[in-house]
Amino acid sequence: MAQFNRDISSTALGAPVSRAEADAIDAGLRAYLLRVYNYMTLGLAVTALAALAIYALSATDDAAAAAKVMRGGVESSVRLTGGLYLTPLGYALFASPLKWGLILAPLALVFGLSFGIERVPPAVAQLLFWLYAALIGVSLSSVFMIYTHTSVARVFIITAASFGALSLWGYTTKQDLAAIGSFLLMGLFGIIIAAFVNLFLASSALQWVISVAGVLVFSGLAAWDTQRLKREYIYGAMDGETAERSAIMGALSLYLDFINLFTVLLQLLGERED
Repeated sequence: MAQFNRDISSTALGAPVSRAEADAIDAGLRAYLLRVYNYMTLGLAVTALAALAIYALSATDDAAAAAKVMRGGVESSVRLTGGLYLTPLGYALFASPLKWGLILAPLALVFGLSFGIERVPPAVAQLLFWLYAALIGVSLSSVFMIYTHTSVARVFIITAASFGALSLWGYTTKQDLAAIGSFLLMGLFGIIIAAFVNLFLASSALQWVISVAGVLVFSGLAAWDTQRLKREYIYGAMDGETAERSAIMGALSLYLDFINLFTVLLQLLGERED
């Protein structure tokens, strides 16, 4: 932590900080980031459990238990890949108009949490974060229907290792990453626009470009957000409810970096079900 102590040897206004004060801030930063990563990890666990539970309830190998639709005047089971079928719940979540609610609800919740965090108690902010993580898990349950379970697990491990290394680099690097932050955000908006356009074009080439760009952007954001959280704590003079809200929003930022990095890597490296 010697580099950290050098970073806080003076305040934002240039006033010197004693060794004891630097050590106190150092300890506070460790506790703050531990809380951030604990929230993020628990959020990922909620997402994983929700995804597995919804997948188990949405897919079946029993044609008799599958959702039924009329095709050419004949009732038939809604089939997935291989010998799997969609259950009535799976059909409602992923094939009926309800799927748009599943897509839009997490967006509405994350925007509401981002802009309304200062007006809610930390306990409510935590609850909204867990709810958001669960909704993302419901959405991500479909990856188990598209990709082999082995490749999903492999990509998750790759994502975890990459994210950990990038976050550690963002914490320890002497380089100021603020300069690249604006470019990363511009890249993020570019990816969102390109993905929306590709909903209509359905171009595999464009999807590949989006995925590659996504790996670069979300890798950079993982490092940038880590450094940003570190500096916000050092210069923000946060404590009490302010620090708790900041920890929740910091966890949300890192959670989104992780989830998005996982999804774009899965698109590039995942093996599809036959």
